[in-house]
Amino acid sequence: MDTNKYSVTFACYNQVEYTKKCIDSLIKSGFDLKRLVIVDNGSTDSTREYLSTLALGGVIFNTDNLGCGVAWNQGALALQAEWSIIMNNDVLVSDGWIERLIEVAEKNALKVISPALVEGDLDYDFDEFSAIASHEMQNTLRMGSMHAVCLAVHRSVWMDIGYFLPSPKLLGYEDALFFQELKRAGIRTGTTGASWLHHFGSITQTAMKQERGLKQLDDLGGRALFCLLRESWLERKINKIKRRSQSRTWKNQELKEHGRTLYGERVQGQFVWL
Repeated sequence: MDTNKYSVTFACYNQVEYTKKCIDSLIKSGFDLKRLVIVDNGSTDSTREYLSTLALGGVIFNTDNLGCGVAWNQGALALQAEWSIIMNNDVLVSDGWIERLIEVAEKNALKVISPALVEGDLDYDFDEFSAIASHEMQNTLRMGSMHAVCLAVHRSVWMDIGYFLPSPKLLGYEDALFFQELKRAGIRTGTTGASWLHHFGSITQTAMKQERGLKQLDDLGGRALFCLLRESWLERKINKIKRRSQSRTWKNQELKEHGRTLYGERVQGQFVWL
């Protein structure tokens, strides 16, 4: 696949050790760092010094933490391509992850697609696991599903619904609002078992909660942001029930066929499939 077909961007805010793990993983997979734009949201650790040593496609240093929406937009616009891949910095990638994502999207006429995911401690051989899982589940697709850990977005989406809402006050709620606009516009989305990531688990948001004295179960942005979805309490409740029902159906089907699902967690050295 022509590497000019896609670009990758992620935002970071401190937590340099996870950014290093992500970069090392990208390099190991054969990814060309010239296709990567990193947006630093005002880090105060050694993140900026580290990023300055890399031969990237672009690096943007924001003076303040402008939030995910602003940073994702900056990255996607700095290196425009047919497919913009927006992802977290606390992930590890697998061999062929981008190519498989885009191939599945194009085969199924999807405009937004996410890879399968394992979250938690890296206490297993991710390379071995992802090679087996991506082969066995290459035809497994959750239509209508997606997650903000990693999104491959076709350029037509930007023209149809625009970019992420650029407000620092959203504090990570940008993805929910973007997903809502995708749904309203009827844009086809999915999550594929042909591509896998390991996600260490919302490292940046955890750090931001600690900075603000919040508990880990607290909403970083607060419940008041729900009103931006333009849904009543009853609509949100019904949609939540529908999502949970659909997730159970996917889970049961995938477990029956493969013994795993497209979303798992590592708990005490074991996989828990959700």
